[in-house]
Amino acid sequence: MGKETERKFLVKHTGFKESFSHKYEVKQGYLSTEPKHVVRIRTLDGKGFITIKGRSSGLTRQEFEYEIPGKDALEMMGAMCSTLIEKFRYIVYYKGMKWEVDEFFNDNEGLMLAEIELDDEKQDFEQPSWLGAEVSNNEKYYNAYLINYPYKTWRTF
Repeated sequence: MGKETERKFLVKHTGFKESFSHKYEVKQGYLSTEPKHVVRIRTLDGKGFITIKGRSSGLTRQEFEYEIPGKDALEMMGAMCSTLIEKFRYIVYYKGMKWEVDEFFNDNEGLMLAEIELDDEKQDFEQPSWLGAEVSNNEKYYNAYLINYPYKTWRTF
């Protein structure tokens, strides 16, 4: 069974751009955003993926991801997804750990999130200076939420 254990954080500033190793263009849509199972179609620099995620239990959840032809992914998104999330993903290595930093645009412009995948929920790691508050258990910051309630619609006071 596939599992992922990850922690998610807001990003305070763009200092991560000084040391990223790769930058990808990401487009993704959702075939299902049900709480028990999320089904996502994604392109990452033209490669296609379908991902099925289960409900979170703490910081861990089931995840199954399979590569599919990029052309098929684009066709599925165009035919079956009413809205897309678009972002740049930066890969940043810090103190021996791989971070994925997402800089959203269009309906989610202004939002930046960083994720780190861990071997287990108790694994220690050092936090870079550009990291902000942890939002791992806040569903509002899940992409499956952002597709229906984009960041630009959130009220700020």
